[in-house]
Amino acid sequence: MTDTAFNAAGTDRDVALQSGMQGILEWLNSPIAHQATGEITSLRSQMKALRAAAGTPQQRELALDGMYTRCVAAVSSMLPTLLSDLTLPVPYKTRRVVESTLDLLQMLADDLLATLQEYPIAHPSPGSTLWRSAHALAQQLMICHLIASPAPVGAWQRLHQTYATARSLQVHMAVPKGAARSLRDVYHSAILLGCAQPASLTPREVLFLATYFERFGDQIELLQPAAATVPGTFVIDPARDMPALSSLHKVARPTAPLECFSCLRLCLLLKAQMAQLDAGIPPPALKLPDFAGTSAGRGVLGRLAARWGDPGKRRFLRRRQSQRMLLGSGIDGLWELSKSGDTTQVELSDWMVTNASPDGYAVMHVSGKTGALSVGDVAAVRTGSEQNWQICLVRWAVSENPEHLELG
Repeated sequence: MTDTAFNAAGTDRDVALQSGMQGILEWLNSPIAHQATGEITSLRSQMKALRAAAGTPQQRELALDGMYTRCVAAVSSMLPTLLSDLTLPVPYKTRRVVESTLDLLQMLADDLLATLQEYPIAHPSPGSTLWRSAHALAQQLMICHLIASPAPVGAWQRLHQTYATARSLQVHMAVPKGAARSLRDVYHSAILLGCAQPASLTPREVLFLATYFERFGDQIELLQPAAATVPGTFVIDPARDMPALSSLHKVARPTAPLECFSCLRLCLLLKAQMAQLDAGIPPPALKLPDFAGTSAGRGVLGRLAARWGDPGKRRFLRRRQSQRMLLGSGIDGLWELSKSGDTTQVELSDWMVTNASPDGYAVMHVSGKTGALSVGDVAAVRTGSEQNWQICLVRWAVSENPEHLELG
């Protein structure tokens, strides 16, 4: 009698799980939510339900196909809203939406990879599945760059491993149906964006370079590790959870065979494009986004060409500090401060200097309202022992959570 009851309960559970799969497939045919935040919340719930639902590999693949399509549309819809009111550190409410999006992209990438193991013989379309998984991871990393947040633990390593799997199956060069580029191009675009020092970019510059690398990332040249000794070359350790590193930096002992590439040919292209823009050629004629025609767009292209083509050496050593500092923000208040020394209109906050050199400071927020701060903004700083204010430019920003902000 006990065995019968157990089997009945097990059967009921199987029926419930199977109906769960049917419910998910029916939901995928429902209209997309008007607001991206609502759609992302629903997608996360359906992804969690999918993990518990019973079904055939074909049903699971069909469900993930629909999830991926709706996720890409939701993320594309969310980005303009995110950029319109983005300040650092990202407010708690916005951070919650972003973290939900990052979590959704992670689940999607992991579950797509898992389907490769579910088929009894061989997956019918491994190239398309790996492409989508790599694209989800690349989107996850790009969103982290947008909010000046470090990448989630394991994100870079998962991206490296996904590309390595595609190479082992010899599908990394193929362009899946409905895609415009190969998995290798997706991978290299994400790698190049990580090499562009995204902490020193505004959100619009991050999106601009992401689009640029989608179009011109194939200009990089793969090298043998022994040849990676000149500026503009980078090293990838696929076994480590980190982006590509400049070959001019000291790289820890590799845990796997290194992969190397050069950006020198890409630097030549950047310089040629900037010369053509200066000559009055419109960006669309050069297959560039319209942002390339703005002063900010030309500036980021120029910095990238200089950073990769001729990085130079650091002139001054950074010295560790633990000194307190006042920081003032707000361009109107700083204008009054520079004219009359009046701080009443300046947003003041307390910071700690973590290192300093004649080139500038690295500071960490301690207390007080920071105001609207972003890369490229002007700020005034003053230590407790000084009377005069120093006018500075924010060169980079890192924010791990709404209570944390570091600036350079």
